[in-house]
Amino acid sequence: MDVILIPGLWLDASSWDDMLPALRAAGHSPRPLTLPGVGAPAADSAEIGIADWVDAVVAEIDAASGPVVLVGHSGGGNVAWGAADARPERVARVVFVDTVPPPHGGTISEFDTVDGVVPFPGWDFFDDDDVADLDAPTRAATAQRTRSVPARVPTDPLALTDGRRHAVPVTILSGALNAETLPGVIAEWGAFADEFAAIHDAQVVHLGSGHWPQFSQPQSFADALVRAI
Repeated sequence: MDVILIPGLWLDASSWDDMLPALRAAGHSPRPLTLPGVGAPAADSAEIGIADWVDAVVAEIDAASGPVVLVGHSGGGNVAWGAADARPERVARVVFVDTVPPPHGGTISEFDTVDGVVPFPGWDFFDDDDVADLDAPTRAATAQRTRSVPARVPTDPLALTDGRRHAVPVTILSGALNAETLPGVIAEWGAFADEFAAIHDAQVVHLGSGHWPQFSQPQSFADALVRAI
């Protein structure tokens, strides 16, 4: 199976490096992506929005010879779901890594813009539960690898138009929540709850990690990812 790996904000294709051996050993063909405008100055990225990121993934789907699995970490989940909406007949499964399927019009989040781009805000920006399992050396090494993202991407609304996306099987690899607790949490998120309820086949797997399992527990996360696929 071709597995298209979509990073979250501030990350590039290399953020999936520790997952690649396990995926290949399971017989899959991983295709990690760096999305348009990542690390580029505002002069080169100001016009890039979430639709361009979705288009980049759709191009990867179209280049594949058969069905694909889409894996989206964090804000990359929005991109994965947008691509599944664009090509529902080509996507065998969408795996969301510590995020949930967004509704039509959903956004990633809002962050400060500096010099026309959105830089990594630093580990202190995030909730303690998100970063608790990242030790100091891992934080330092990972922060050095982060890159800015185009200013529009985090706040651009995602356009979803094809209800057939709800027939695409979904697995949520959740750091803190499980199959019993996630529905109750998402019930408070309005349109997100409606989108989740519309999915025909949705599985929730509890990782017991923070928000970046690919860095904090790469081996167990790789195993969980292979099982999900």
